[in-house]
Amino acid sequence: MSGFTPGDPFLSDCPARMALDLIADKWTAVVLYGLSRGPVRHGDLVEVIGGISRKMLTQTLRRLQEHGLVIRHAYAEVPPRVEYELTPLGETLIEPIHVLTEWAREHGEAVLDALDSGSAAQT
Repeated sequence: MSGFTPGDPFLSDCPARMALDLIADKWTAVVLYGLSRGPVRHGDLVEVIGGISRKMLTQTLRRLQEHGLVIRHAYAEVPPRVEYELTPLGETLIEPIHVLTEWAREHGEAVLDALDSGSAAQT
């Protein structure tokens, strides 16, 4: 017996698991945090994040938009201007992301040390 019960957040059909799958994506937390200080243009977000391709950023932003965490503003200007910003729901993730970031700062070296020593593979 697994110990999981109906409604447990780790079951595949649970809305909580779907939300965890979304925020556990490689780029989601970084993109959300990049939007945490207000609206940002796509190109500026690429520079702020670093290491993300324009295509991956576009895919991530679309996914976050579909899930109600990000809103896209297209302005009828020449040249066209598009900005992205967090929705109120998206803003609720900034504090948990900050907590995880602080954990990573505090324990990042220990994680790397374990990886380098091979002890992570032995457990």
